[in-house]
Amino acid sequence: MTGLRQGTAAGVGLPAWAYLPAAIGAAFLLLPLVAVLVEIDWANFVPLVTSESSRTALTLSLKTAAASTLLCIVFGVPMALVLARGHFRGRSLLHALVLLPLVLPPVVGGIALLYTFGRNGLLGQHLEAFGVRIAFSTTAVVLAQTFVSLPFLVVSLEGALRVAGRDFERVAATLGARPTTVLRRVTLPLVLPGLLSGAVLAFARALGEFGATITFAGSLQGVTRTLPLEIYLQRETDPDAAVALSLLLIVAAAVIVVAVHGRRLTRGAP
Repeated sequence: MTGLRQGTAAGVGLPAWAYLPAAIGAAFLLLPLVAVLVEIDWANFVPLVTSESSRTALTLSLKTAAASTLLCIVFGVPMALVLARGHFRGRSLLHALVLLPLVLPPVVGGIALLYTFGRNGLLGQHLEAFGVRIAFSTTAVVLAQTFVSLPFLVVSLEGALRVAGRDFERVAATLGARPTTVLRRVTLPLVLPGLLSGAVLAFARALGEFGATITFAGSLQGVTRTLPLEIYLQRETDPDAAVALSLLLIVAAAVIVVAVHGRRLTRGAP
């Protein structure tokens, strides 16, 4: 019995053969990033990433990604609460539908948005009667980014809500606090790390969105041409600029991943 306890405390070692495929998988993920670094024209890096078109695309990407992240918070927090704490028929189906954009090809999402908010779309035709046009506008970029980013925030926050204990919420309710007060003063502070992680991931996903954006919003410079679209167009005319701009997105993604992962490690540390 003592030997069993000692073995449990020591942990179970990994089989030696697991390291080889793990190393191959890691190399498969890292080598393309290294290839980008090798191909960059470092002598002209700054002029390439500070050209007028690049700055315009980057500024638009940051603004639309921030706006879509705000929408994800506004709608994603109630959705996560309903999925994690609600009790109603069809919750499993709703959960599956919320996760659908995670596995749906972005271009399909763009087509779906176009047939919803386009000039002849399900809602777009009625909005058109009031002079409101969404497709192929900056608003369309924000909606496309929100469509693909919202599940990231919902999943992250829902997980935090399921893990967080409900004892403090029950105590607050017993003391007479209304549900909204409990949510604002107790629940949200408890799950704030999960909310922040979800918001950061949603922002990163929005910043790199391409397929739904080009399908639903097009590529109009200064209006809908975000940084991923600029990279795609530069690839045909100026490959050096495309590689340099790609590095910006890689660095942004790396910083976000490290920040989220570091927060989780800190939160889980004793």
